[in-house]
Amino acid sequence: MTNPDSLRVNPDSPRETALAFRALHVPGRPLVLPNAWDAASARIVEGAGAAAVATTSAGLAWGLGTADGDRLDRDAALGAVGRIVAAVRVPVSADIESGYAEDVQGVADTVRAVLAAGAVGVNIEDALYGDEGGGAPLRPVAEQAERIAAARAAADTAGVPLYINARIDTYLRGAGKIEETLERAAAFLAAGADGVFVPGAVDPVTVKTLVEGIEGPLNVLVGPGAPSVAELAALGVARISAGSSIAQAAHALVHRAARELLDAGTYGSLTGGLDYGELNTLMGRSS
Repeated sequence: MTNPDSLRVNPDSPRETALAFRALHVPGRPLVLPNAWDAASARIVEGAGAAAVATTSAGLAWGLGTADGDRLDRDAALGAVGRIVAAVRVPVSADIESGYAEDVQGVADTVRAVLAAGAVGVNIEDALYGDEGGGAPLRPVAEQAERIAAARAAADTAGVPLYINARIDTYLRGAGKIEETLERAAAFLAAGADGVFVPGAVDPVTVKTLVEGIEGPLNVLVGPGAPSVAELAALGVARISAGSSIAQAAHALVHRAARELLDAGTYGSLTGGLDYGELNTLMGRSS
């Protein structure tokens, strides 16, 4: 589980690292991101051959004993991001939910903290701050564009070409209107975003329409039932994320193993674990 030397970046040059991460977003040859939530999962993902590591806000929050959905404290979240950055040799992108802030100044502060942690990309979503989900309206387009512009300005002032991935939750909220999605994408790209993330849109016709209608790299969220990486690549997708699904699968294993041990007194769920020595060697590696 070693990382190819060709994927390594210069940890002393945030600009160089950011440019390396930006170059990985190629329509038709997508960057594939099995999202991580702590230093251990990040190192395993890197060791599997990932060219970059992206965090999952849900997995990160759960790992800290907090619910997802803008409930995590900014310092706690970015502390975890910093530990992930320190653990790997590839670029790291941080899921900052809606920016861990109520106003544009707060978003700028978050971006400065992201850069201080060593990450070179962010996901920022257009969900309302502190919203529970379940059909509440998204931020007005102009308001979200201002937040993205603040993020871009903060990164530019720092001299780092931060990759801003604008997440649009039209499909997650059940609206699923292609026109609104394209309108938001255009506004967010004009405000300074580099790419667009539309979780919930996975059927090939919709994905192709988004690829053709968005003037920037498209990120798709995948999981069981979604088209394969090869199929999404053929549609022109530039980035593929697993989101919280790997963290969910890991926690499901904990649940199964615990229930089996407590209820049946057997250990079948523990079969297939990573070798202790291999895992310990990987974690003991100097980053």
